[in-house]
Amino acid sequence: MYKIAVAGTGYVGLVAGVCFAEVGHQVTCVDIDEDKVNVMKSGVSPIYEEGLEELMQKNYNAGRLDYTTDYQSAYKDADAIFIGVGTPEQPDGSANLSYIATVARQIAESVEKDCLVVVKSTVPVGTNDKVEQFIQDFLINDVKVEVASNPEFLAQGSAVKDTLNAERIIIGTESKWAENLLMKVYEPFNLPIVSVNRRSAEMIKYASNDFLALKISYMNDIANLCELVGADVQDVAKGMSYDERIGSKFLNAGIGFGGSCFPKDTKALEYIARQNGYDLKTIKATIDVNQEQKTRLYKKASQRLITFNGLKVAVLGLTFKPGTDDLREAASLENVPLLLEQGADIYAYDPVGADNFAKVHPEGKNKKGSITYVNSIENALDGANVCFIFTEWGEVKAIAPEVYKTLMRTPLVYDGRNIYSVDEMAKSGIEYYSIGRRPAMKSSMEEEKNLGLQTS
Repeated sequence: MYKIAVAGTGYVGLVAGVCFAEVGHQVTCVDIDEDKVNVMKSGVSPIYEEGLEELMQKNYNAGRLDYTTDYQSAYKDADAIFIGVGTPEQPDGSANLSYIATVARQIAESVEKDCLVVVKSTVPVGTNDKVEQFIQDFLINDVKVEVASNPEFLAQGSAVKDTLNAERIIIGTESKWAENLLMKVYEPFNLPIVSVNRRSAEMIKYASNDFLALKISYMNDIANLCELVGADVQDVAKGMSYDERIGSKFLNAGIGFGGSCFPKDTKALEYIARQNGYDLKTIKATIDVNQEQKTRLYKKASQRLITFNGLKVAVLGLTFKPGTDDLREAASLENVPLLLEQGADIYAYDPVGADNFAKVHPEGKNKKGSITYVNSIENALDGANVCFIFTEWGEVKAIAPEVYKTLMRTPLVYDGRNIYSVDEMAKSGIEYYSIGRRPAMKSSMEEEKNLGLQTS
């Protein structure tokens, strides 16, 4: 087994470090935040991820996993140092590599034995070449340091499972020594390994993520057309899924993709293409469709209602997907400000994401409207004039259509994740709009009654 240091304790770094410890390696996770390190040492995960805390506690107690801010002690005698820091998007779409550069210099000034530096962060093609040169420029001791690429393919909400049971592990190296060492590090996982050169590994990451993003935007584009021509996008997706060349995954229409990967990676690859004088039309279209899709429900509701001013608006789901407290590029971040600007009184429910969302939109008066965070779906729906579903949490999917009818003042529901059957919502007397399907409409008599317009 090997002595491994992991730089960064976000989704990539922390999950990787914990999983390396789980298969038997000696792991030290490095972070600059002393408070965060102390929290992790106490067995508490700084991110919401199923199964992560249990493995953190198990391996820390077993002595295979530790956390520190002292990068010098962590790096000096490590066999391999994995870099899992962020590469956030810059205004022009390029990746910010400053965190990678900081870690690379720290490594160069700390290592006292031959070691392999492995970049797990998503970086533009050619970055690993620059990292290796950067380390050589600042190297203090006479030791061998090589850089390898090892992009991650985990999904938030299932990151631990995705790491321990990955479909494949991609490694990009430029020497047999680096390839053999990385192969041995991953040997305990007993998973398929695809070994390529560094630049190919970097491109595999972007090409994979952007292909999945392309599938999502394609289905959303088809869904929008389905609404116009009277087709049902779920039926269309089902018919497509039987074709082995297409497959069944990533065919669900909705209000666009979010998270830390797809939005950033599509923009980064488009930027890379542009910098090399190439027009990557498919990815540009993916980005454009996704951006427009996020506010599609709001626009539908705006056409249906005169105003949101003074209306109680239930918002179910704030995170970009279920199973995570991550809000990055979430549809809620696009729609809630629009609703607040129109004077809506929002009652928002999310099982794990409300605290993070409140950092952006504090509870109380906000712009022309207000926002209140509630601890149950029923509290959000009670007396509401309209409901938006932005995240397909299990708790939301479990709510029966009759609940909307019973609790809401006006059972008017805009579902961005196509959770419910159109027929069931119609039978329950709910006016229901989704993505790529026909709406469920109520009779005018029923609507007048719900709005309190009938006098006898």
